Amino acid sequence: MIKLEDVESIGSRLNRPECVLTHQSGLLFASDWTDNGGVSIISINGNVQRILSKDSSFIIRPNGVAIEPSGSFLLAHLGNDDGGVYRLHPDGVLEDFITDVDGEPLPPSNYIHLDHQGRAWVTISTRKIPRAEAYRQDVADGFIVLIDKHGCKVVADNLGYTNECLVHPDGQRLFVNETFARRLICFDIETNGNLTNRRTICEFDAGTYPDGMTFDTSGGIWITSIISNRVIRVQEDGSQQTIIEDLDPEHINIVEAAFQANELGRPHLDKVKSKQLKNISSLAFGGRDLRTAYLGCLLGDHISYFKAPYGGVAPVHWDAPLNTLQAFLKPAN
Repeated sequence: MIKLEDVESIGSRLNRPECVLTHQSGLLFASDWTDNGGVSIISINGNVQRILSKDSSFIIRPNGVAIEPSGSFLLAHLGNDDGGVYRLHPDGVLEDFITDVDGEPLPPSNYIHLDHQGRAWVTISTRKIPRAEAYRQDVADGFIVLIDKHGCKVVADNLGYTNECLVHPDGQRLFVNETFARRLICFDIETNGNLTNRRTICEFDAGTYPDGMTFDTSGGIWITSIISNRVIRVQEDGSQQTIIEDLDPEHINIVEAAFQANELGRPHLDKVKSKQLKNISSLAFGGRDLRTAYLGCLLGDHISYFKAPYGGVAPVHWDAPLNTLQAFLKPAN
C-alpha cells in the first residue's frame, strides 16, 4: 500500500475539485464551483487559474468534466434539481450541449466521458430529487445517455446510482461504477452504441462506495471510493488490491450502519473523517510517464497525488492541442 506520508499536494483554494483531468503539457484541470462555476487550471508549479462562466443568469455546478480538442470543456451539471451537459468556452461563454433526452429534462447529471470516436457518454445517478434519497441499496433508477452523430439516446437504465463510466482501451466495452449498489459493472458496446451483455466485474465490501475510475497499462481498473478515501485496483477477474486508504474505522462503522438501515444522508458524505485525503472522488494518471496518480475530491481545496506502481492509460485528451485554450491562459507566475 501507498503510505499517507508519500502523498503530496498541488494547487490551493480550489472549490470542490470533484473531477481531475491531466494533460501531457503538465496542466491539471478540475471542476470548480467558484461563483457561476467552471474549471480550475493548475500549472506544474501549482499556480491556479480559472475559467468561469460569464452567464450570471445561470449557476452551473460542474461535477464531471471532459476536455474537447478545441480547448473547450463539457460540464456535467449537478444542480439541486436540474441537470444536463453544458459547453464552457475558454472565454467564459456557456452554451447548452444536451439538456433533455426523449423530450424529458435531464435530472442532476453526474459525469461525462468522451471516447476516441468522439462519442459522449453521460451518467445520471438517479431520478430522485433530492438525490440523497438514492443513497440506498434498493434504489436503481440511474441511467446512461449516449450522444453521437446520430443524436442522443438512453443506452442503459435501472442502475444503482450511476457514477463514472469509461470506455475500455479496446473500444469494445464500457465500464461503470454503481456507487450505492457498490459494484463495478461492464457492458459490451455495439456498433450503433447500444449497450448489451451487462455483467458484474466485482462487488465491494463495507465502507467502499465506488465513484471514479481509470485504467492502467497492465489491465488494472483503478477505483476511488468516497467516504473511506480508498483507491482500489481491480483486475478483470474481480480480484481487488487496496492501493491507499485514509479513514477512521469508527466513522466507517457508523456510515455502514446507516447504509444498511437505508439512512445514509448528506452528513455522511460531508463530514468524512480522515487524516489527509478529503473524500476522494476521481483519479487521473499524469506526469511524463503517466505514473503519477492525481486525486479529485469533494471536500478538499487542493489536488493530492502520489507515485503509482503502475503506469496509466493515456486519457483521450492527453495530447489534444488545446490551441484555443492556450490563447486565454495567462503565463504562470
